[in-house]
Formats: sequence, C-alpha cells, structure tokens
Amino acid sequence: MRNLFIATLLFFSITLNAQSMKQSIHQFKVTDLYGNEFDFSTLKGKKIMLVNTASECGLTPQYEQLQAVYEKYKNQNFVIVGFPANNFGAQEPGSNEQIADFCKKNYGVTFPMMGKISVKGDDMNQVYQFLTQKSKNGLEDSEVLWNFQKYLLDENGFLVKVVHPKTLPNDEEILNWIEGK
Repeated sequence: MRNLFIATLLFFSITLNAQSMKQSIHQFKVTDLYGNEFDFSTLKGKKIMLVNTASECGLTPQYEQLQAVYEKYKNQNFVIVGFPANNFGAQEPGSNEQIADFCKKNYGVTFPMMGKISVKGDDMNQVYQFLTQKSKNGLEDSEVLWNFQKYLLDENGFLVKVVHPKTLPNDEEILNWIEGK
C-alpha cells in the first residue's frame, strides 16, 4: 500500500512538473508590419490561429479565406495573426511596407500582421521556436512545411493543433475548433 502511495505521489509530481514547463504564446512580444510592438499577452482569453504567409505563393489566395474567417469570428474571442516569411522559394521578397500594401490592396486584410520573420533554420524567430518545439509548447515537435501552415492556440495561449499548409482556413475542422464543437 505504501508503494502505491509513493508511486501515485511521484506520478502527480512528474505531471505537475511537466505542466509547469509548458510555455504559452502570451509570453512573447513581436513587431508588427508597421513597426509597432505587438504583445501576445493582450490576446489572453482568445483562440488564436497563427499562420506564416507569403505574397507570391500558390497558396496566397488563402488570404481571402483567412480574412473571411477573421471577419466572422473576430467578435467571438478569436484572432488570426499572420507572420510573413521568405523561407520557401523566396515567395515573400518584399519589405514590411510592401507586404502591408499587398495584403490591404489585394485581400483587404484587417487581422494583425507581424513584421517579416524567419520560420525555420538558424534564424528562426522565437515565436516559431515555441510553436515547433515540444519542449517549449508541451504538445509536439513540428516543422513548418510551407507557407500558410496554421498553428491553433487555445484561450490560455497553449498550442493545441498544427494544421497543414494546404488545409484551407475555412476547413470544417478549424471552424468547429473555433466554435468549440
């Protein structure tokens, strides 16, 4: 009986320790396309879809669905955050100003867009280090496969799902997650 008690105590200790090591997106501050600080802690209580974007990619038309999903759910504790990146086929060559103009002019993007970063390699941005490393996000190791890969984070800023780049933002699985189904 005593061994069972000790084993149970050890199990709960390990479980609590693992939970305390899990990090949240809310710890990060980044710079948006306009040079302003963006503090993820301001998103506490909201579900977040984080997506790496590119202006010259075959998947670029996903901006249209991203904007539509954002418009539909932005008043329901949901936000999309875009991170332009030039890591795949040099498909985001522009400056932050050019990216902002492109997004606004071609897709009417109003969801928060951050300054251009790297989402893989030696210069990977700290946010993407968090998203792709189980030791930091507590869920899984992943690799950014291409432009428009989506990361879904819950209201507490914890990673809950990695979504393939070709899966559209208005996919039923994503919409069900947003709606809590």
